[in-house]
Amino acid sequence: MSSELTLGALTWLRLVRFTNRSRQMTDAFLKRFGLTTAQFDVLAQIRAFQPLNQLELAKKVTVTEGGISRMLARLEKEGYIVRQREWKTNTIRLTPKGEAVMDRAFPAQMAFQSSFFDEALSKEELQQLYALVTRLEKHSRTKPLPPVDGP
Repeated sequence: MSSELTLGALTWLRLVRFTNRSRQMTDAFLKRFGLTTAQFDVLAQIRAFQPLNQLELAKKVTVTEGGISRMLARLEKEGYIVRQREWKTNTIRLTPKGEAVMDRAFPAQMAFQSSFFDEALSKEELQQLYALVTRLEKHSRTKPLPPVDGP
């Protein structure tokens, strides 16, 4: 088994573990603001691109298209967003309550996420890591799956 663990495989495992741990910590951190990670993502996208429609929003977030309807209904019920009919399209905007929670949560979340890197890496290391991860992410967009072996 250990002979199958290449440096690439070990690196992937570290990235997965870091991502999982970061996600767990982010979930706990955002609870302080009464938000889930998915809600934060949706509110951040609405804030950045408002007004926008549900289809535009679904393309920008990590929530599935089916989940976006339920998410928007909940955010609307909690008073964070308003959906308005503008001609033939329903648009989504943050309410004053949504703006207020994002005024608090967004800078805190960005600082928290940055701290993972700022506390462990030098500026040069972080620049190098950013360039490498960017290259990997771009490569992953066009990488085909390997053929299936056997039946």
